[in-house]
Amino acid sequence: MTTIKKYPDSSELTVQMKDTLKSRLASLRDGVSEHSFANLYLFRKIHNYKISALEGDNLIITGSDLGKKFFMLPFELPDKGTLDKLFEKHLSMKCVSEEKATRLSLLGYAIKEDRDNFDYLYKRDEMASLAGKKYYKKKNRVKKFLSEHSPECLPLTNDRIKDALSVLELWKGEKDTLGDYEAAKEGLLLMEELSLCGAVYYINNKAAAYTLGEELHAGDTFVVHFEKAAHKYTGIFQYVARSFASLLPEKYVYINREQDLGLEGLRQAKESLKPAAFIKKYRVFAK
Repeated sequence: MTTIKKYPDSSELTVQMKDTLKSRLASLRDGVSEHSFANLYLFRKIHNYKISALEGDNLIITGSDLGKKFFMLPFELPDKGTLDKLFEKHLSMKCVSEEKATRLSLLGYAIKEDRDNFDYLYKRDEMASLAGKKYYKKKNRVKKFLSEHSPECLPLTNDRIKDALSVLELWKGEKDTLGDYEAAKEGLLLMEELSLCGAVYYINNKAAAYTLGEELHAGDTFVVHFEKAAHKYTGIFQYVARSFASLLPEKYVYINREQDLGLEGLRQAKESLKPAAFIKKYRVFAK
C-alpha cells in the first residue's frame, strides 16, 4: 500500500496509488468527473496535482493553474479551522459539488458557479437511439455518415491500442494546440493499469476513431474521458457517440461527457447533443 504524506507535505500521484484510491473515489455520489483516479492521474501534470492526508482518513488534492493555487476535497469537508488554514495558502477550492457548496456558503465562504466546468450528462438510452425531434439533425448526420461509410466497431483491447494511438496522432495533426493530447496518449498506454475501457472504429480497415472512459458515480454513470476521430469523416463524432452509447450495459443510466472549458465550439457541440442535466461545480473563496 502506498503511503500518502501528511499535509502540508504532499505526495506525487502514482499509478501504484490506484489500489488505495480507486474504490474510495468510485463510491462518491456527486458525479464530478475530475474525482476519478484515472482523471486525477492523467491530468496531474496539467494541473500540478499533489495529494496529502488530512486528519483522520480524509484526503486533499492540491494543484495550480497558471500559477494560482487551489485545492480539492473529494471526500469529507474538514472542520472550519482547517478550511480557513487551507484558504490562507490557496486562492480557491475547486470542483466543489452543489451539496458541498451549500454547506460552505453557510460557513461564510464565497461561492461562485463554475459554468465552464459543468459536466454534461446525457441519458444513455436517448444517446443510443437519437429518437425524437430534438435529435433530428444528429440522426440525419449519422444517416449520411452511414450512407458513405461502413464502419466497424471493435473493443479497445491491448492489441488495438496502436490503432487508437494512430487516431490520436491524426487528431493532433488537425489541432493548433496540444490540448489534452499528452493525457489522452498516456490514458491509452496505461489503459489496463487505470481500469479504462473503450472502443475503436475502423473505416476500410483503417482506424478512424476511438472512445475511452470508465464507470463513475457509484456505478450508474459512464464517463467518456477521451473521444477522438479524424475530422475528414463528416458525421463521425455523432456516429461514435450514438454507437458507443448503444454498446454500454443498460445499468448505466447516464453518460458523462465532461466539461466544455468555456470553449465556444465545444459548448455548442455538447449542447447540441441535448444534455439531460449537468453536474454543477463551484469555486469557493475565502471572503
